[in-house]
Formats: sequence, C-alpha cells, structure tokens
Amino acid sequence: MSLLEIENLSLAIGDTPILKGVELSVAPGEVMGLVGESGSGKSMTALTVMQLLPFAARATGRVTFDGIDILAASEDQMCALRGDDIGMVFQEPMTALNPVKTIGEQVAEGIRWHTRSSRAEAEDRARKMLDRVGLPAALFPLSRYPHELSGGQRQRVVIAIACALKPKLLIADEPTTALDVVLQAQILDLLRDLVAENRMGLLLISHDLAVVTEMADRITILRHGEVMEAGDTARTLSEQLHPYTRQLAQASMHVPARPKTHAAGSAKPLLQVEGVTRDYPGRRMSLFKRATPVRAVDDVSLSIAPGQSVALVGRSGCGKSTLARMILALDRSTSGTIRFRGETITGKSETELKPARRDMQVVFQDPYGSFDPRQKVEKLVAEPLHVLDKKPAPAERREMVAHALHEVGLGPRDMDKYPHEFSGGQRQRLSIARAIITRPKLVVADEPVSALDVSIRAQILDLFAELNQKLGIAYLFITHDLTVARAITDEVLVMHDGRIVERGMTSEVLDHPQSEAAKALVAAAPDLHRAIARRLQEQG
Repeated sequence: MSLLEIENLSLAIGDTPILKGVELSVAPGEVMGLVGESGSGKSMTALTVMQLLPFAARATGRVTFDGIDILAASEDQMCALRGDDIGMVFQEPMTALNPVKTIGEQVAEGIRWHTRSSRAEAEDRARKMLDRVGLPAALFPLSRYPHELSGGQRQRVVIAIACALKPKLLIADEPTTALDVVLQAQILDLLRDLVAENRMGLLLISHDLAVVTEMADRITILRHGEVMEAGDTARTLSEQLHPYTRQLAQASMHVPARPKTHAAGSAKPLLQVEGVTRDYPGRRMSLFKRATPVRAVDDVSLSIAPGQSVALVGRSGCGKSTLARMILALDRSTSGTIRFRGETITGKSETELKPARRDMQVVFQDPYGSFDPRQKVEKLVAEPLHVLDKKPAPAERREMVAHALHEVGLGPRDMDKYPHEFSGGQRQRLSIARAIITRPKLVVADEPVSALDVSIRAQILDLFAELNQKLGIAYLFITHDLTVARAITDEVLVMHDGRIVERGMTSEVLDHPQSEAAKALVAAAPDLHRAIARRLQEQG
C-alpha cells in the first residue's frame, strides 16, 4: 500500500496551468525521484502535498497521505502533519531558516511543538540530530545563527529540522544542491539510513540525474507540469525510451567545446592574490577569557591571466566564498595583497574601487538573497550598468537587459517580473545575466550552476565557454561540482581548511589527485554512467 498517492493532480495559479494530470506514488521504505527542468512543476507538486500553495492556487485531483485526503484536510490537520509525519527540506536554506533564531532553537522548535518535550529534552535531541548531519557540537554550538554558517552548513541545519522527528514521509527539494560532494555523499547515506531504519518514504526532487540514480528506486520525469515518463530508475535512464528522457541524460553529461587554454605566464596576470589571510573574531566563552580568532583563509596566493578559467574547489566551509569576497573587495583581508589589472585594490574605498568594478562581476551562490525583492528584473539585471563611464539611454538599457536575459534562456517578458515569481534555477539565470551584461574582464562565479537543471546548466556552460573565447573573459569558478571544473576550466586549485593544498592543470589534478582533500572530492563525485551500471547489476 502506498504512503503517498497522487492521482490526476492538476494545479493552476490564476489562469496559468502549472500541473496537468500528475500521477505518482511513494510506498513506505521507497525512494521516488522527481526529475525535470526548472519550472516543470517539481516544487509545486511538493508544495501541494504540504498544502503550502499560494492563495490564488487551485488544485484538483486526489492527493492521499496515509489514508488522509490532503486536498480536503483542514489547516489544523495539516499543522499536525507538517514536521511530524511529513518533513520537508526546502530548496533555499537561507530563506527556509529564521535569521533571528539560533540553529538550536530552530531544530528544537518542531520537537517541542509536536512532542511537548521540555526545553532541555528538545535541545538534547536537536544536538544529536545536528551531530548526525555533520555539524558537531565542538564546532557548531546550538547558539550559532544561520548567517554564521556557510551555504552548505545551513542546508545541513534544514535537513536536521526536517528529519528530527523521523517523519513517515520526507520531501527533499534539492537537498544536496548547496553541499560539497563529500558531504553530499554523507547526506545521501543519512537519508538512505533513515529510509531503511524507519521505513520512511522519500520523495527526492532533484535536477541531478546521477544523485537520483544513486538514490531512487523509481523515477518520475516532469516537463511543463506533465509526466513524460515514469518507472524503475535504472531501466528508465538506461533505455531512455522517451525523447525528453534522452535529452536530460545527454545534457547531464554535456561538456562544452573546450576554450583555448591560456598559459598563466603568457601575459601579465589580470588578478594576483599574494599571501592573503582572513581572521574573524571568535566567540568569547567567558568574561575572563579572550576570544580566539577564527582563521577562514590562511596565506592564500593565486593568479589568473586574461581569459584564463580557474576552478577553486573544496568542501563546504573551507574558505572559498570568503576568499571570493576579498577578491571582489566586499570583505577586507587581515593581511596580504590583492591586485587587479596591476593595481592594488586591498584597502581602497568604494570610490577608488569604481574603475575596477567595471571589469569585475560576480555570480553569488544564493540567487534569492542577492536580489532586492522589491525591484523588477529589468532594474536588477541592469544594476551593474551604473559603473560604466557612459550610461546607456533607457531604450538602450532595456535592449541590453533583454539580450542578457536571452543569453541565459529567459525572455523579454521576464523583465517586468519580481524575483519571487521565478523558480530557484530561473533566479540563478538572472544572477548570471546581471554578471555578464557589462562584458567584464573577470567573473567570479560562486556555484554558478548548482541551482540549475541539466539542460540550462549545459547552455550556461556553453555560454561561459563562448564568452571566454569571444571576449577573453577570465573566470574564477568556485564550485563543489567537479564535472563543472573539468568541463570549463584550465586549472584547478583545491582548498582545505583555508589553505590551497593542491594546484595544477584541471585534468591532471582531477585524474591523478595527490592531496587527501582532492582524493576525497574525486572519490565522492557522482557519476551517471557508474550509478546506472551499479543499479542494473544490483537488479541482476
């Protein structure tokens, strides 16, 4: 008997159809993979099960959970189910967490509400759950706030909240998108254990076919709100009977035409980082003890030549994003020097930095947090144009925005929308459009395709390669996805505990890693072909 049964589910918001006759089921102890491109209706299917739909949404059909008619359930019934019997890992961890509450309070909150435990009992259970998702008490006390954690660490907190009460059904919407490959493997192992131990059903929503193949017993593939194909995961992805399934599989393994390799010594470096260190104040444990500073970046040096693509890879929390913020002059270094186009930018004022900002742009890791939610897309994407010496006229500016949106797979109609009207992957496309609109000399891309579905990911990687060849744009790709590093970069820097522990040509480092940190990353990286072969072998 199925734990979750969705039959002929259709959903519309206003006059816009979102889901069209969707059918899927999840049995106790089963993992169902829900796959599709950004905007296909994956997250809306999950929100329907949780009854967290927008006010104007209208759902028809039948959604049954453990014998309960979800579409007919009252809000009181749903409040009792959410968090206790049905847990959910939301796609964007920063927006899923309360910024004014500690991580301990947020994990313990659901435990106290549903079990009527004492504060001490709830905190003890919260601590055990945080330990299990890789946030040990010695490094991550319950008193920490979300802004004190990296993106991957925040995602672990969200997973801890969802799994704290051992729900019957867990809906995981891109649960490992923000995680490095080593931690991704650990989290997937944790989810497998929870499924096996508690006979929990798992609805795994992902654009990563390799992850879904590793995890899911069955798969449902959505496109434009309709089910294209469904069935056993290994059989569906190996036979690829439907053209759309074949398209997704090909896109997930897509490698763009390699840009010409730029030798670092062939020209003056565009970017030079020399001996950079960044310390943050530590937490004071008592009135009588001085806080010990926390070193996030430790004596890092690197250089990027004009037109060169360099990957900075490493585990979540190793200092990658902190280093990027210093390169972009968004954070000050404790020591060391950063030069861009031969000029020192360390310690300069915003006015002095303006010339450098014309040629340096960024794609942030969290697409939603990098936009002002009150502004429309036209203004948001056009934001970097204010640093140009010659400001474009309104008509020219609108044309430039439309062109940038077209390059990342969006259209002119999107200019008049707000960020909340887009899916997570679509918001990341907006971030990339904003970064390339000025045709900069250097783009620092912090996990630029982690939130994108495989088809758009392939297009964006092609776009990065094309801009590299045509305009000589240099890239610093900060990523935990080694397939991105292999596909688009000339060199790789491996970062661990704030230091660069290995560097070299991309193929050399990834094919023959020398450091323990690099070996761990390569070993944990998911592979679609390998995953399909393993599942088929298990099935005999």
